[in-house]
Amino acid sequence: MTEYEVAHRPDDAVAEETNVRAFMRDHGISDYEELIERTTTEIPGEPDSGPEWFWDEVVDWLGIEFDDPYDAVRDDTEGPQFTDWYPGGQLNLAHNLVDRHAAAGKATRNKVATLWEGEDGEVRRVTYHDLARESNRVANALESFDVSVGDRVGIYMPMVPEIVSILYGCFKAGAVAVPIFSGFGVDATATRLKDPDCSVLFTADSFYRRGSEIALKQSADKAMAQAGCVDHAVVYNRLGGETPMTEGRDVAWAETVGEAAPDYETKSLPADHESMLLYSSGTTGEPKGIVHTHAGVQVQCAKEIHFGFDQKPGDRFFWVSDIGWMMGPWTLVGNHTFAGTVFIYEGAPDHPGPDRFFEMIDHHGITQFGVSPTAVRALMRHGDVTEGHDLSSLRLLGSTGEPWDEESWHWFYEHVGAGECPIINISGGTEICGCFLMPMPDQPLKPTSLGGPGLGMDIDIVNTRGESVAEAGDQGYLVARDSCPSMTKSLWAGDDRYLDEYWSTFEELWNHGDWAQKDEDGFWFLHGRADDALNVAGRKVGPAEVEGALTAHDAVNQAAAVGVPDDTTGTAIATFVVLERGYEPADDLSENLRAAVGDELGKPFRPRDVRFVPDLPRTQSGKVVRRVIASVHSGESLGDLSSIENPEVIDAVREAS
Repeated sequence: MTEYEVAHRPDDAVAEETNVRAFMRDHGISDYEELIERTTTEIPGEPDSGPEWFWDEVVDWLGIEFDDPYDAVRDDTEGPQFTDWYPGGQLNLAHNLVDRHAAAGKATRNKVATLWEGEDGEVRRVTYHDLARESNRVANALESFDVSVGDRVGIYMPMVPEIVSILYGCFKAGAVAVPIFSGFGVDATATRLKDPDCSVLFTADSFYRRGSEIALKQSADKAMAQAGCVDHAVVYNRLGGETPMTEGRDVAWAETVGEAAPDYETKSLPADHESMLLYSSGTTGEPKGIVHTHAGVQVQCAKEIHFGFDQKPGDRFFWVSDIGWMMGPWTLVGNHTFAGTVFIYEGAPDHPGPDRFFEMIDHHGITQFGVSPTAVRALMRHGDVTEGHDLSSLRLLGSTGEPWDEESWHWFYEHVGAGECPIINISGGTEICGCFLMPMPDQPLKPTSLGGPGLGMDIDIVNTRGESVAEAGDQGYLVARDSCPSMTKSLWAGDDRYLDEYWSTFEELWNHGDWAQKDEDGFWFLHGRADDALNVAGRKVGPAEVEGALTAHDAVNQAAAVGVPDDTTGTAIATFVVLERGYEPADDLSENLRAAVGDELGKPFRPRDVRFVPDLPRTQSGKVVRRVIASVHSGESLGDLSSIENPEVIDAVREAS
């Protein structure tokens, strides 16, 4: 692992004003190490310690309201795999996220909950009062369709303000929301409708993407026909074009939600009642329906936004995501718990120019901005796209989804954050609707690091025998030694797959599937997915390590490493490289890059191939899809490509292979 020096040291005065420091002062905690120990471990003689103390204390600290108090913090008699959090308690996410903020006489009633900008430049502001009324209308519309508590409702929508009221309306009525990525094609959408048997679908006529109108309803029609379970489809009119409507099933938003009563009594639900099914992206196989609860999502997302992203009353929070990815609901739940303002953008990051994000940050006074490393690397290719934009409103930067490389981390830190904003680099996943690893904003940071475990998260690094290797500095598997409130209660497909996916590798340990490492200064790093490991002549290396060695070269902007069959070593490494501006593909450059990987990782890991491509296939959330690259290179079937945002680059990868 490359040894990094500390690159960010927070100003002492700023650090003292953070929410996490306030919590530490109030509980007599002196430093980060003690903070993690107190929130994850029962310390003899210290009553204010351990997971049950923390997950109880944080409910009051964050101001989360239960309708009926819980009998215990948790019941883990069936083991960490099936921990029941806050048993006996009753609550509803929608009460905490909108109802209480919109109550008559509250100062937050007319505060902006959602600030939206369309790709065409249209801007809308939705207050908490507006959001409450429209969420109530959604709940009433659902009940008019005979939706009962526990029924599943699909959300296949563009990023318009209505997604928030749909999500919260589902919560209010006790329906289980199933957000679906708006970029998915027919097969992927149909799978996510059919698997949970969605009886209602919210969709739209179309939306803008890079200046073009993307017809969403046609895809929705084909998906509904394939799924065969949707009885009612509510169609929101985004662009006003001619929209095909199926009589007896399809109804216009204006004629249903628009005409429903604006009053509704939010249902009080058991703490473990299902709130959402969040499906994995499907880029690595059959998508998994991940089951989340009202209490779990509420506590985890609020904790992370409050402590990790230091949420303050005047903040405007922007995380680049679709409602169909975990970060969409995470952003909404975490910020709206505190009556915060969430910024939502409809369109592409580079339309009409590559500075679109920074134009919006400047115009709207965004304070927290989260984006994937891949998106940052793509923006870097255009030069200094931040020039001419005032980004001084930013307090914190965020990232997730994949490992960083040092060059792009520094670019983000220096050009976007002016060398002052910490990069809160987080990692967890859809399975916990939150983060295992998350630095605190009052901590020093090393480039590409994730800081350390999040508050209340009992995380470790183990070898193949399940033995801890974190303190030894060895690379190993990222695991959880305990559950947390937001950990999926199972998979929709059943307990067998849930146990096999996460609990079968090690005894009583959740295997998250990432390679992790802790350096001698206590900073944690990730090296990609363990199941993507490249086994070259019996030696394993993560693709992210190979890619990091390539992107460290001045000529390389992005890289992807995949394993290919080799008669001698069993597996060889093939790499695909996107060059920086001013560099051209050449044989000598290819050899230089092969040598650079060998110098960094050892000669056995020198790539057999270095191929030059204009771009890499990725999802809208910025993840490079290595599975597709490997399949193209080997001539195998590509499988489902519906999650790929830029499928046109697949031909370029094929030509280079």
